[in-house]
Amino acid sequence: MPFWGLQKQLGIDVDSWLVRQSMPQPYGQAGVCHAFEREWVECGHGLGQTRARRECQLEYEDFMECMNRTKMAQRLRIILEQRDKMIKQGKYTPPDYHTGKEEPRP
Repeated sequence: MPFWGLQKQLGIDVDSWLVRQSMPQPYGQAGVCHAFEREWVECGHGLGQTRARRECQLEYEDFMECMNRTKMAQRLRIILEQRDKMIKQGKYTPPDYHTGKEEPRP
């Protein structure tokens, strides 16, 4: 225990940064990825770092996907590339409301 409570004096809480979604959220609602983070932390609790990395890999991957959305962005990129390829081949024509040619609404 430190002699001075520096974090308290400065009004910061560095310890809460370790667990992102467990911090106090606006309007008291849980964070979007709170459930995934909680599963990951509960899985690794008491195992030790080496075992937790091996045994809790699925929970960690789910949590990171929720936070970063890398798999979703990769899938969206593939879908858009396929759509552009089909447009070039003439097999697909996007609807008017996707191209901005729709008549303005009153």
